[in-house]
Amino acid sequence: MLTYVVVFIIIAYLCIIGLLCYGFDLVDNFKLRDIPPKTKFSVIIPFRNEANNLPNLLDSILKLEYPKSMFEIILVDDDSEDNSVAVINSIVLKNSFKFANVDLQIIKNIRISNSPKKDAITAAVSVSKYNWIVTTDADCSLPKYWLDAFDECIQLKKPDSIVAPVTYHGKMTFLNRFQTLDMLSLQGATIGSFGIKKPILCNGANFCYRKELFYTVKGFNDNNTIASGDDIFLLEKFIAHDAKKVQYLKSKNAIVTTNPAYGLSALIHQRLRWASKTSENKNRYTKGTGFVVFFGNLTCLGLLPAIYFNSIALDIAVALYSIKFSIDFLLLFKTTRFFKQENLLLSYIFLSIIYPIFNVSIVFLTFFKSYEWKNRTFKA
Repeated sequence: MLTYVVVFIIIAYLCIIGLLCYGFDLVDNFKLRDIPPKTKFSVIIPFRNEANNLPNLLDSILKLEYPKSMFEIILVDDDSEDNSVAVINSIVLKNSFKFANVDLQIIKNIRISNSPKKDAITAAVSVSKYNWIVTTDADCSLPKYWLDAFDECIQLKKPDSIVAPVTYHGKMTFLNRFQTLDMLSLQGATIGSFGIKKPILCNGANFCYRKELFYTVKGFNDNNTIASGDDIFLLEKFIAHDAKKVQYLKSKNAIVTTNPAYGLSALIHQRLRWASKTSENKNRYTKGTGFVVFFGNLTCLGLLPAIYFNSIALDIAVALYSIKFSIDFLLLFKTTRFFKQENLLLSYIFLSIIYPIFNVSIVFLTFFKSYEWKNRTFKA
């Protein structure tokens, strides 16, 4: 009986990830055509205690090739306890000539809910000048043709919202390799889900939408009791409003890079925060996919004890693990090739053994452990 259950779970896993692999190739690579820019953007960047990361962000903003008269930068200070604001002012002052034509302002967050980041975005939207909102994070680096890619996508595809790619940068330590492959697996699933027209994920570090749409779906109302989820909950609302107007921007020119978590403890808290969104997620396909992925990883963990207790034949266990290993590798291969991070696949064999342990552990920890985010504690 156990064998049939395990086989069923792995087959379900194969079907889900296989569909995402198929969908990945259905999303066309978007190449810039160098058409005259027409779209004006309000770029919103919430920050809290980001003094170390802001110089890199501001430098990447200065390097944007988009006309400076066609975008504004709204930095939202979420009660920073370090000298983040002083760092911004110092950099702007020292580079006053370069920032002369950059419309940049710092505003204070207005706390109205249990979700500081959602409050920060809402506050920034309320003072934004332009109809297109782009959100990113303070620890990100923006590619120089970032806004050009959004603009051409808007002109050519006429979307109402755009999900775009994110990956990690920095030194490739063992922990960072693990995190980057994990992030790339999520990015692969994101792209694949758009390909089969069942979007399940997005990342607020690279998210674009019409301001009027934000107000039409009533922003973060109904889900601001959860600290995180400023991205996925909006995506769900946008899809419910008009799924055909939600696009994925599969462009190398739009890839935003960000920092991996510093240390194992920070990584665990980050993943607990991400997992905390699950209970409020109303998308059945998203929940179903998460359910199958969890039990696929749990099944892999159970194969060794099942073999030891003669509950499953060795050859069947090896075959089932090989199926999961292969389909995961296929999705990661497609994703790493798009992000030009194929060298990470050298670590895949070893990390594929660790990942099921990590994934299952995080799920169980959500029932017992709160998480920390920007020196604040929230319930998972």
